[in-house]
Amino acid sequence: MESANRTGPVHYRTAAAGGVNVFYREAGPKDAPVVLLLHGFPSSSRMFRDLIPRLSDAYHLIAPDYPAFGHSAVPGRSAFGYTFDHLADVADGLLEQLGIGKFAIYVMDFGAAVGFRLALRHPERLSAIIVQNAPLYPWEARGWWATLGQYWADGSAAHRHAARSYLDRDGLRGQYLSGVQDPSRIDPDNWVIDKALIDRPGVDEIMLDLLYDIRNQVPVFKALQEFLWERRPPTLVATGANDEIFPEQAVRQILTDHPAAEYHALQTGHFALEDKAAEIAALMRDFLARTVPRASRLERPAPHGPGRPGATAGSHSVLTGERRP
Repeated sequence: MESANRTGPVHYRTAAAGGVNVFYREAGPKDAPVVLLLHGFPSSSRMFRDLIPRLSDAYHLIAPDYPAFGHSAVPGRSAFGYTFDHLADVADGLLEQLGIGKFAIYVMDFGAAVGFRLALRHPERLSAIIVQNAPLYPWEARGWWATLGQYWADGSAAHRHAARSYLDRDGLRGQYLSGVQDPSRIDPDNWVIDKALIDRPGVDEIMLDLLYDIRNQVPVFKALQEFLWERRPPTLVATGANDEIFPEQAVRQILTDHPAAEYHALQTGHFALEDKAAEIAALMRDFLARTVPRASRLERPAPHGPGRPGATAGSHSVLTGERRP
């Protein structure tokens, strides 16, 4: 793996947000443009370990772990509803707790369901969108998705049990290795650590709850498609061309709604940062330098009370259906 030029320390912090102790990695000047790094499943903010040092000289980077992921607290399912709406509430609360005004989002996998909600809630504060191996357009529940499609269809105990295959070591390992040109570049600590965290008491059931909640994301994706079409925010896509989970031909549809988006398909798989961190960092530095105004650095949100302004309601749709022409 390429060595990163470390230009400053990475800090490992915890803050109370949304009633949860949230762990986050933070680096870069506090007065620099903010980039919120939102991780995927089954990883954590650890997935950004090679990206952060490559950007921390010029950007204020914040990478939280969602509740029950990484080093964040694991509230019980009876006390905390594990939905993407709720994860977005916590991320929103962290931004408020840290006094963050304008921010760019980097979304990967689960991070899209969180980050797109933040974009829709706070369009005036969004400076840019970076998409890496993330969902936005409906697809058929086949291939990698087939077992989840059956689970979404009826929510039965039998299909929930079958979905545990996504949590076993082979399933986790496959997410990292599928589509990668040189598997020897991929650190096996990835799936070993992910599996150890999933094996903590109760976390497996939480992961199954979130996998089930994927079926509710179509309204958010459709709203974000409209957002891209109408507002054309600065957008960079750097996705794995060989990703079996979010196929490149589906990700490329973003150019229909946002023809000006900067699009790059990299020769790798789902966890593109594992072997393409240097390339993605270079693309981000060029993109952000051209699109994110430095004058926005010190802008901070006005204090507000509790609530979820602009939150998008869920539905019980499966990830199929017509997209806006």
